[in-house]
Amino acid sequence: MSTILLHTPEGVRDIYGDEMKRKSEVEARIKSVISLYGYKSISTPTFEFFDVFSKEIGTTPSKELYKFFDKEGNTLVLRPDFTPSMARCAAKYYMDEDVPIRFTYSGNTFTNTNNLQGKLKEVTQMGAELIGDGSVNADAEMIAMVINCLLKTGLKDFQISIGEVEYFKGLCQKAGLSEEEEWGLRDLISVKNIFAAEALIDKSVKDEKAGLSLKKMADLFGGIEILEEAKAFANNERSKAAIDRLYSLYDVLKKYNVEKYVSFDLGMLSKYNYYTGVIFKAYTYGVGDVVIKGGRYDSLLSRFGKDAPAIGFVVVIDDLMEAVKSQNIDIPVEEEPIELTYTKDTYDEVLKKAIELRNNNKAVVLKEGK
Repeated sequence: MSTILLHTPEGVRDIYGDEMKRKSEVEARIKSVISLYGYKSISTPTFEFFDVFSKEIGTTPSKELYKFFDKEGNTLVLRPDFTPSMARCAAKYYMDEDVPIRFTYSGNTFTNTNNLQGKLKEVTQMGAELIGDGSVNADAEMIAMVINCLLKTGLKDFQISIGEVEYFKGLCQKAGLSEEEEWGLRDLISVKNIFAAEALIDKSVKDEKAGLSLKKMADLFGGIEILEEAKAFANNERSKAAIDRLYSLYDVLKKYNVEKYVSFDLGMLSKYNYYTGVIFKAYTYGVGDVVIKGGRYDSLLSRFGKDAPAIGFVVVIDDLMEAVKSQNIDIPVEEEPIELTYTKDTYDEVLKKAIELRNNNKAVVLKEGK
């Protein structure tokens, strides 16, 4: 047998033993917090039709999708992201519902990228979606839930950075950028390619003040005080309204007593173009990427025929586990099972004891002796 069969492809890995036990425990803790907020579990297929994740939806680029065909010739993809699937489900099963819908989910996502930089192509994600509530209170509920999830895992040193896509879109509108130019600038800013972003602004924006406001975005990060500076550069009503919403959001987060974990970053954008308002990311040390990301996507459901606002978040479990390990957070694992050895003559007696122990919630392994 070739030893290559013992190895996994690049970008995927096996998880077993105590590591798997700790991962399951962390997932259970997160699920327990989400359940306290009234979110109900939902499961969607591992693969969907290609159009669920198309460019028009604003999700993962086509070249990064795992694509294949069914026997009818339809193009299918392994899900790279849960949010479009959640939007599809809400539109399919709750088309006529006017009350808020709360989903929670868990599963693996798949991204076919060559630029790994230590990242996995298959990762476990857990998340929650609140559909049908466009209020600031819904934004605050989601962010407070994120903070409580992280605290439940044992993390103490982390920060939730909050941005606002509407602030950026208002500046772009004022600057007269086309939709294509706005998307290009959004992609550059989302990966922090500031030099290329400034070059695009210089090329495309004729109004010097409008261009300066766009360039200033990258510097607008910090505590609540940064919102006043951001508002000073808001040269239009759309961007000013976005700042006012962030002020209101902060006021509600104070009522949750979680404001100390919050900061603001007006230059923070996402590669997912379906985000429309408040967006947020959770950072902690010991890991090279965000451990939680989310935001508001008020236009996405209309792509599936249901006009409803929505907001959600996703926990990247693999990155979270890396942070937990780096910060030496103790995640207790289940005790090793009790081993009971039997012989041909003692099997009945030992089996009876094993059944009794299992009835008392004790794990037991039967082992044949010599």
